[in-house]
Amino acid sequence: MARRSGRRRYSPSTSKDVERAMRRRKRGTLRSGKGGKGGKVKSRKQAIAIALSEARKKGKKVPRKRSRR
Repeated sequence: MARRSGRRRYSPSTSKDVERAMRRRKRGTLRSGKGGKGGKVKSRKQAIAIALSEARKKGKKVPRKRSRR
């Protein structure tokens, strides 16, 4: 599979959002669920997923979620 070069997949501000979410996870303030009412997020993958979905809501450049087959 050939990779396209030169084009950013994510906007720079999206990576800042992910960075912020990772710090919040480390401090234990990142929470899952609607309105952050769920439990504390401990997994790295979940922290990234939350950050990307929040960036998507803000209208930043984030690729679409993969559709399940």
